[in-house]
This record gives sequence, C-alpha cells and structure tokens, in this order.
Amino acid sequence: MVAKKILLLDGNSLAYRAFFALPLLTNEHGVHTNAVYGFTMMLQRILEEEKPTHMVVAFDAGKTTFRHETFSEYKGGRQKTPPELSEQFPYLRKLIDAYRIKRYELPNYEADDIIGTLSLEAEQAGDEVIVISGDKDLTQLASPSTTVYITRKGITDIEKYTVGHIQEKYGLSPEQIIDLKGLMGDASDNIPGVPGVGEKTALKLLTAHGSVEGVYEAIDQQKGKLKEKLVENEELALISKKLATIERNAPIEIKIDELTYSGPDQDELIQVWNELAFKSLLEKMDYTAEETEKEELVFEVLQETDPAIFEDEMAIHLEMYDEQYHTCDLLGVSLATASKTYVIPMDVVKGSEAFKSWLMDETKKKYMSDSKAATAAFYRCGLEVAGVDFDLMLGAYIVNPSLTYTDLANIVQEYGYTDVSQNEQIYGKGAKKSVPDDGILHEHIARKGRTIWAVRPTVLKKLEENEQFELYYNLELPLATVLGTMESFGVQVDKEQLVAMGKELGEKLAEIEKNIHSLAGEKFNINSPKQLGVVLFENLGLPVLKKTKTGYSTAADVLEKLEGQHEIISQILMYRQLGKILSTYIEGLLKEIHEDGKVHTRFQQALTTTGRLSSINPNLQNIPVRVEEGRKIRKAFVPSEPEWLMVAADYSQIELRVLADMSKDESLIDAFKHDLDIHTKTASDVFHVPLEEVTSDMRRAAKAVNFGIVYGISDYGLSQSLNITRKAAAEFIDNYLKSFPGVKNYMDGSIQTAKQNGFVTTLMKRRRYLPDINSSNFNLRSFAERTAMNTPIQGSAADIIKKAMIDMADALEQENMQTRMLLQVHDELIFEAPPEELEKLKTLVPQIMENAVQLNVPLKVDFAFGDTWYDTK
Repeated sequence: MVAKKILLLDGNSLAYRAFFALPLLTNEHGVHTNAVYGFTMMLQRILEEEKPTHMVVAFDAGKTTFRHETFSEYKGGRQKTPPELSEQFPYLRKLIDAYRIKRYELPNYEADDIIGTLSLEAEQAGDEVIVISGDKDLTQLASPSTTVYITRKGITDIEKYTVGHIQEKYGLSPEQIIDLKGLMGDASDNIPGVPGVGEKTALKLLTAHGSVEGVYEAIDQQKGKLKEKLVENEELALISKKLATIERNAPIEIKIDELTYSGPDQDELIQVWNELAFKSLLEKMDYTAEETEKEELVFEVLQETDPAIFEDEMAIHLEMYDEQYHTCDLLGVSLATASKTYVIPMDVVKGSEAFKSWLMDETKKKYMSDSKAATAAFYRCGLEVAGVDFDLMLGAYIVNPSLTYTDLANIVQEYGYTDVSQNEQIYGKGAKKSVPDDGILHEHIARKGRTIWAVRPTVLKKLEENEQFELYYNLELPLATVLGTMESFGVQVDKEQLVAMGKELGEKLAEIEKNIHSLAGEKFNINSPKQLGVVLFENLGLPVLKKTKTGYSTAADVLEKLEGQHEIISQILMYRQLGKILSTYIEGLLKEIHEDGKVHTRFQQALTTTGRLSSINPNLQNIPVRVEEGRKIRKAFVPSEPEWLMVAADYSQIELRVLADMSKDESLIDAFKHDLDIHTKTASDVFHVPLEEVTSDMRRAAKAVNFGIVYGISDYGLSQSLNITRKAAAEFIDNYLKSFPGVKNYMDGSIQTAKQNGFVTTLMKRRRYLPDINSSNFNLRSFAERTAMNTPIQGSAADIIKKAMIDMADALEQENMQTRMLLQVHDELIFEAPPEELEKLKTLVPQIMENAVQLNVPLKVDFAFGDTWYDTK
C-alpha cells in the first residue's frame, strides 16, 4: 500500500491570517483580493514543499457551534469580520476548487473539529498528517504521525509543532495544550480560564500536576491569592478546558480516501488568477505542453508571397529576439484572419514586393501587438507601415494602466487566453538564450498572430464599456506611429563633444577629491559609506543624524541637513552629483550611440499610470538641468544636417493651467486669462498683499505650494521644501485653499469620485485605478487620496502634449516642411529645422500646441532655437 501524506488546512484561520498580513489589494473591478492572494502564496509553497497525496480545506459552517451550549459567550468578544474580507470568501472557495482540493464544512462544528476528526482517522490508519492553521489551539493534535504547521508573521513564515517541539517550547505534551487553555484562557476565542492566571503560572501548575483536574486534586498545595483564584473559578477552569478541546469524533460524512489530490485544473486556475489579477503568479506559471494542452493550430509557412493572401484586414505580428527593436534580430512575421494563419520567414519578408505593397497600403487594416516597435523595426528593413487599426498592447494598457505589459503572453493572459508561450520559455534566458528550431519558432510566431486576431474583440469591447474609444483611436494609436518615426530617425550626437566633456568632468572630480581629502586630513574612498561615515562622524565630529544596520547613514538627505556645518559636506555633495553625471549621462550616453552617429531612444508608451511617456536606451528625459555640468550635456545634441538649427517648444505651467480648468476656480482662471505671473498672484492672494508688494520669499513659497498641490503635497512635504515648521506649512496650505475655493472643491470631489468608482479619469477619459482609496490603513489611504487629486491633472497634461505631437506631425506633413520632430521631454517638444523654415515655425508650432485642446484658460508655449539643444534655453 502506498503511504498517504495528508494535508488538513484550516480555511477560516488562514484566510484571516492572510488578510491582516497583507495590505489591501483590489483587482480592476474593485474586488479586494489580499486574503486570497496570501492564501494562494501559502498554498503554492506548501504544495511544492510537501507534495501531498490527500488534501482538504475545512471551514467553519456558521457563527454558532455546540460549544455555545456550554458557554454562550464563546468567541463573543470577536470583532465583526471586515467586509473587505467577507467579500473574498467566495473567491477563496473558487480558488480552492480550481486547485481541485476538497473543501468541507459541518453545521454546528468548527473547522478545528473537522480537522481533529480526520487527523485521528489518518493516525489510526498509520498515515502521515500535516495540519496547517494560524491558530495555536490545533497544536493539541500533534502526535508521532501528525505535525501542526502554524503560520506566523504573515502567511508563509511557518513554525512546525511536533511532539518534541511542544515539549521543548512549553514542557508539555500536545494533550496538555487544552489544560493550558483551561487555566490561562484564550482571549481570541473568549475562553475565560482562571482570572489572574497567565501562561507562566499555568505552565508551572501543569509541570507540577499534569492537568487541570490534577491541579484541583492537589489544591491544598497552593497558597495565598493563587489558591483563592483557583478555588473560586474551578468550574470556569473546567468549562474552559472543555471549550478548548477539539472534538475528534465529529459526525463528518467524508473519509480520507475521498480527499485524493492530483494537482490543479490549470485552465480553471488561470481563469481564477486572471479574474483576480494575480499577474505575478501567472508570469511564474510554467505553461508546458504537458501541463496545458494548447489548441491545435494549423498554419502555413510561406516561402513566397502570393498577393492573393493579403486581405483588407489582418492581424500581423513581427517577432523580435529581444525588446531592443532598434538593433535586435528579426525572426519572422505571422499573418492571421478569421480562417487562415501564415508564417513568413524574415528573408522572404524582405524580398517580397507583395508584402511591402500591402504593409504600406493605408486602406488595408493591420491589427498588431505593439505597432510602435513593429513600425521602427520594419523601418530598418526599408519597409513602411500604414493602416494600423489595432494595437493590442495599447488597448490593454488603456483598460488597465497599473499592469506591466512586457510580453504578448502576459497581455493575453489578462483576457483568459493561454495558448501563447512566454518568450522566455521559447528562447531561454541569459547565457542559454538561443533561437529554437524552425518548427518551434514558427508555431510560436503563428500563435501570436492568431491570438491578436482572437483577443481584439474582447479588448475593443472593454474600451467601449469604459468610454475610452476616442482615447484609443484618436490619441494613443496614431501617437504610436509618430513615436515610431521619431525613434527610427533618432537624434544626432556630437561624440567628440561628449568625450571632451567627460575628460573635463574627470579632471574636475579629481580636483574635488583632492579638496575632500585635504579637508578630511587623510585619504579615503569617498564612495564607501562606511569610510565616509568614520571621517564625518568620528574624525570630524559632525552630529550623527541617522544610523543604518552597517553604521552611519551618509545618504543625500542626511548630508543636505549637515550642509553649512563643515566645508567638506558641500564638496562631497558636488562630488557625488558630478560623478553621477559622468558615469550615467556622459559615459552612459556614449555607449548608446549607434553606427549612424545618433541615439535612438525608445519611448515607453504603455508604462506609466498617469499616461506620461518615459524614455530608455538612453533616457533623455532625466538629463539633469539644475546643474550647469548637467545642462552642458545638451550641447552634444545637434542637428543631423549642416547649418540646421535645434528648436524647442515648451508648454508654460501646463499642469497649473489644467488645474485651473478642472477646478473652475475663478481666481486661477482670471490670472491665466490676464497672463499674470501665477506664483506672484498666488502669493498676493494667500498673504493678502498687493501684487507689487509680493517679495521673492513670498513668491517662492507660493510656487512651492502651487506645484505641490498638483503633486498632492502634504504639510510635511511643504515644510521640508521651504524649510519651515510643519505647523506653518499646514497654515499656508489652509490659507491657499481658502483663497482658491475651487481648488479645494476639486480636491474633495476627486477623492469622492475615487471612493465611489475606484478610479479617477483625465480629460480624455484615461483611468487610474486606486485600490487603496477605501483602505483602513491610514498611510495607504492617504497616498491613494493624493493620487486621486494629482493623477487627473498630470494625466491630462500628458494627454495634451500627446495630442500636440500628433497635430504637429500632421501639420509638418501637410505643409510639406523639412522640419523633423525629434524628442518629447516632459512638457517640451524638440525639433531640428532648416534656417529657411524658422520664421514659419515661430508661428506654426505655438499655434498647433496651444490649440491641441480647448480649456477654460489659454495654453501658452515658449519657443526657442539655437545651434544645439543646450542653446535653445
């Protein structure tokens, strides 16, 4: 007979433990999921480590049990189950069913009693038993064949109670745990015990007398107040022991043999995880052919392209070896319609006039997974893309911007499609990464094209339900083409200029290092926090503001507070700042220059939760401009044509203008309409002085709170920014909100909308979901409230500049101009232009950008030009 390994899980206890161990999480529908997620993490680990043959999850059947007949106040002190947890129990049961684990509950009995009865049956049959709970009451079930796992500090940290461990920890046998509860009670279950007897006294009594009954048989050996307490509460002690005793002969209707476990239903489990948005678990799942049988796919590999195969609408996928589509190998193309799927090897693609003609035909609709990447990659092959009508990644991103979309398989899993393998499964990773044989490769590519076609209606339906069609079709989709063109063209870099800057900066750093060593009186490694800490706080005797596990903290915020106390501090801060500019922005930029002498950044269009674009390889949006050495890096960005100019157009205070529009605050609107300096106007209103009497300090404070409001600043944040007390900062914010009541109404309204809907939206209906907006955790809720206030502003500003980019690209084409749009950096657009077009651009660019959308206040654009990007300021 094969030995059984039986796992008995206490469902209620583990759910509670998971709920309180993890922060509140919600999926896109606003359903709380933290208890189910924590339970899942625990279950995954247990299944992997223990490999059980039989399993059951036992639940309490109701609030009353046979114990209430003995003691009506049993569990009477417990707080009501939080509604955020109650709503998760149906999903927890659905999850357990997907794992194909038996679950069981019995009226009038607790989960403990079900587990106790089954564990006794298993022991008598000689089986191995593992009990898993968050409740130490169950340790009484430990035996030579039963181990009780108790979760602690969360859900995956487990303490294993064997007979020996209980003896070592308490000096008791498992059976004596009920005697321990009888004497000391259990506040969590409202078991009274003997008032005044704690664990230490109870253990001492049991060591001497063995049981509650033994204590009372030898009651004359006790003295003083302890004896009085014991005598007065003998009945209570015996009742408490009875309440704590798990029933091991409950009238259950299941037997051990009915609890066989053979693994989860993968399809059902994936569906549940998708519904709950457990993306990290989905990514870790190994979708091998043995585990999930994929739908058989019929496809044709084409060695030549008959024009007849190209239809008016087709899904098209270009397979790339990695994410860097400007340089990576291209592995082939798949095409799909309702009834056909084709794979075209890359050498055939490059030589096919029929494919080229279809690809650039605006009237032929193309459905893609990532149209920007495909546009840029096809461009390398001399192929132009037109007629893109669907982009899967962008659609999924608009539906839920909080998820990260790095692989087509991840995207479609969100919609219940599991027939596509993750790239890592096909190619491997790290040093072992390689292209598989054609059979595996072609099927992988074919499945992607087929899935794009299949999932498109689902994504479009979701966009329609969310009223996001216009955002998708009029903004993000055309922007992808604009960005793909910009990336492909690239930005010219003067390499010699960068090298010279690097040399100059290196010499400057050497000089600063020399000064620091002189001020310290010794040579040391400035980049070593440990050595630096000794120099600053021991040798130079500066005050210690913060310590870490390894010694003194020398973090930037600590050093900034010490500035002025010793000359060495400003030198160290400058050394660090210039060192980062050299390593990250000069040396880093030099590595990113392509053979054509340009950098080809990648704009991440489906990443940020606010809708803003970000830039990588290289990141051109984070070049530091507050330090002259950082600003100088922009001198290396030059036009690609001789005698041409760099042009910059920058939205002026766009987020504050959006705030004025969204808040409908009359004072803000009036200020912008009359082109007043908004910070001076704010200072005038808040400090109650005429405009001409506003001082530079007043304006600085007003500027901090103006921009702080946009980013959800707190009184603490403002106090740090202005170096004032927290009380003064709170008063300033309070005065600001009294001066601009529309802003206060907007802030309150944003929070209320978020609480009702679970999300906030921008002017163009871009959503940001806020799962913590109703959290009982103050910090989580506060952050969500600040996000509710600032996301519509930041997101709307991002939408506006995206619209301006599309309009600018159209205008340059319609006017048949040579000027090229090169970059978007936050609220700024960068162009290169021939001198003869400059006068026209001075009018055209502000006109297009200022009219991208119509607000209650005018948009304003600052226009500048010069020989380099640096010279546009």
